[in-house]
Amino acid sequence: MMDALDSAIANTQAHLDALRRASGHWEGRLSSSALSTATAIVALALVDRDKHAVHIAAGADWLCDHQNADGGWGDTTLSKSNLSTTLLCWSALHLVGRRASPAVESANGCISAQVGSLEPVTIAKAVVSRYGKDKTFSVPILMLCALCGTLGEKPWKHVIALPFELAALPRTWFGAVGLPVVSYALPALIAIGYTRFKNAPPAWWNPLRWLRALTWPRIRPMLKALQPSSGGYLEATPLTSFVTMALAGAGEFDHPCLPLAVEFLVKSKREDGSWPIDTNLATWGTTLSLRSSDFSAPPIPWLLAQQYREVHPFTNAPPGGWAWTDLPGGVPDADDTSSALIALKKIGHSCDEAIQQGITWLLDLQNRDGGIPTFCRGWGTLPFDRSTPEITAHALCAWWVWRDEAPQALKKRIDEGTRQALAYLKRVQLPDGSWIPLWFGNEHTPDENNPVYGTAQVVNHLSGSAQLASKFDVLIQSGRQYLRSARKADGSFGGDANAPSSIEETAVALHALGGGADDVRKSVQWLIAATENGTRFPASPIGLYFARLWYHEQLYPVVWTLGALRAARKTLG
Repeated sequence: MMDALDSAIANTQAHLDALRRASGHWEGRLSSSALSTATAIVALALVDRDKHAVHIAAGADWLCDHQNADGGWGDTTLSKSNLSTTLLCWSALHLVGRRASPAVESANGCISAQVGSLEPVTIAKAVVSRYGKDKTFSVPILMLCALCGTLGEKPWKHVIALPFELAALPRTWFGAVGLPVVSYALPALIAIGYTRFKNAPPAWWNPLRWLRALTWPRIRPMLKALQPSSGGYLEATPLTSFVTMALAGAGEFDHPCLPLAVEFLVKSKREDGSWPIDTNLATWGTTLSLRSSDFSAPPIPWLLAQQYREVHPFTNAPPGGWAWTDLPGGVPDADDTSSALIALKKIGHSCDEAIQQGITWLLDLQNRDGGIPTFCRGWGTLPFDRSTPEITAHALCAWWVWRDEAPQALKKRIDEGTRQALAYLKRVQLPDGSWIPLWFGNEHTPDENNPVYGTAQVVNHLSGSAQLASKFDVLIQSGRQYLRSARKADGSFGGDANAPSSIEETAVALHALGGGADDVRKSVQWLIAATENGTRFPASPIGLYFARLWYHEQLYPVVWTLGALRAARKTLG
């Protein structure tokens, strides 16, 4: 078995090496997205249908070619149909002249089967129910349907009004006022809120009518101020498309952010006519790759250059953090900052000002509950702004790999942050020993959560420093016990004990198991077979993008397999 393991490690290493760019970092490749493709062609059609006819037709063809057998669409070509993406694709095809196509006819049946009918009120209720109080995605979906003519004769009454006037408040107030969208969606709040107001204003006697009309001239320029030089908000096709179509739907064709947004959408289209969910996860993929093995000439200058040195206009985040991408539309976040700090430690960087600033950035982000959120401290009312266990454990690892080299004052802060984080992780651990992650899920579990991934990554992060592992040993062992209970007879893992197995979930769980040879042998054998001895890495859509959009990433199965096999080699050796 050891020869097979060594061969798989060498092959996986070679595979990862081959994906590395000449500049020394990794860019990866995100899955193509029916949702992104639908929103992009709607935005381009509403801005200038004739000018962008070729792109629109290519996107519509791709949607028709990648429809699921049940008549719906999933977020990736490997995903199950879901109502949100199906509604967006169905509406997009209506707008661009495919109303009578077999794809639309088939989608009619799929939507009716899911919500009961094609009546606008029924569709609107189903969309709002899916997302609850978080309006980040439910309102854009209904806006797109309204713009495409699939919400009846009075479509805007089904689109919830967004208080875009709140954007005029000082940014430091946003956490307190309880915005109905998550922290990173401010451009959507502004643009979609305005187009809803323009198309269905409150009654003349309602003070909101006059307040919103008076604040728009002040808020309107914010969309340009928030727009990165690439033109793509968050480098994301859906968010950029929603802003673009909202402005077009409000008649704001002369808005200064439109030309660059349209240029971003045109450049983002792939050769097959599709659009990805985001441009790339280059920083995230690079730090994961560096941590999985040993590489010659690690891109230290490149990685340090990705650290933000100024306050970020989106979230008001202070300097010191890292985003998921090296492109200008990224936003600093806790997961990428933690991974960058750990990667820099592994590749031999010293505890200089950049490292200390990154550690401080994470410490300042810690919520009152002891957990670490993704973007903003104190924004805990909506799901994607709350503390989350895997990101909390990741930050702990980042603190502790550097703690011995940190100045005394920073050590004290790390110790206090650790105490609070320990209490948080104990509190949110489920009775079976598992933790539920925020940014990863599984379509095949009853609630679409992924306790295997969440638990494995909490254990992996807490085990990333010997000192940290000794402090959290009880939690680590209880997490491993859950993983053993979720392992299948052949040694593989899915999102839970019953979900189908994947390379990604098996790899992160194998890495977390530790223990003796009996604990890892079957999982190693399964992983070697599934990757054809480290030469083939089919990806699974377990990643969750903003607002629970599924995606898969080319690098995930490779880097996690390499890390898991190397860890198993130490155990078996």
